[in-house]
Amino acid sequence: MENFFSILGGMGTMATESFVRLINHRVKAHKDQDYLNYVLFNHATVPDRTAYILDHEADSPLPYLLDDIEKQNLLKPNFIVLTCNTAHYFFDIIQGATDIPVLHMPRETAQKLKQENPDGGKVAFLGTEGSVKAGVYQRELEKQGFDVLIPDKELQTKVNNLIYRDVKEKGFVNRELYLEILSDVFDVLSCQHVVLGCTELSLVQETFKDVPYPVTDAQSILADLTIELALKSRSSN
Repeated sequence: MENFFSILGGMGTMATESFVRLINHRVKAHKDQDYLNYVLFNHATVPDRTAYILDHEADSPLPYLLDDIEKQNLLKPNFIVLTCNTAHYFFDIIQGATDIPVLHMPRETAQKLKQENPDGGKVAFLGTEGSVKAGVYQRELEKQGFDVLIPDKELQTKVNNLIYRDVKEKGFVNRELYLEILSDVFDVLSCQHVVLGCTELSLVQETFKDVPYPVTDAQSILADLTIELALKSRSSN
């Protein structure tokens, strides 16, 4: 197979399925051959990223991720898509283990938000506790001139419940809780923007045709960029 990319997913599996569905549905295809060429690594047994970031005594995901990168080096895709937001805590080490470009979802998201909102503003970051502690999104958003709001304990508990209790554990898309969280961010905390920095949150967002708040979904931005790069690689050959 030529002109293909690889997806390093499985963290979690349902969220990876959501990403794959996005890219498949957004490609303008009229026949089988119009779809994109890609290889999916659904590495479901990678240890929990947040658990390790919060406590380095927990099992580290890094050896698993580096093993995946080693295998992808053999396949030689045009680029690698890392679909787990929290795993970007290890981004520099991952990129350092390969000459293949790895897409940086937080950076691409912050740049896209800036393009659409050149005046900046107050943006809430919603993600796992691991992503919050890692600070990757906060740094990228602040580089673009945004004032970043990090959830307090009460709001983060709601986000945790939506991600872990509902989506990961029960496979339940809790739309009511999601809208409650967005209401807290915009109506109570007076943010102008919100960034969804967790693929489980993106999975919930995907179920809405129209959300009454300006939501920036990192997974959606990554999907569009993936399609753009894949089609560009195809057309250049």
